[in-house]
Amino acid sequence: MTDIKQKVMVRLCAKIVAETDLYETDKQVQNLIDWVCLSEQRKENNNTIRNLTGEYKKIEPDCQEGVRAQLERIKELCKERNSRIRSRMT
Repeated sequence: MTDIKQKVMVRLCAKIVAETDLYETDKQVQNLIDWVCLSEQRKENNNTIRNLTGEYKKIEPDCQEGVRAQLERIKELCKERNSRIRSRMT
């Protein structure tokens, strides 16, 4: 079933449920509706996760390179500090 057909079916079912008391009286109807709602939410969450992961993969190499550059700079500063400490001791 296509996405559009599924949406039409859900809307029709929602209308039927809204105009009757099936949700309150029939446990299977209640479970089915809850499952449909949760599966839609899950799809939206998965799409959000995929988008965020894609964005992260785009910027991650630059971030890693920035971290490497900072580590190298810190190493240089530590070497300079250590050499100054040694020169004071001698």
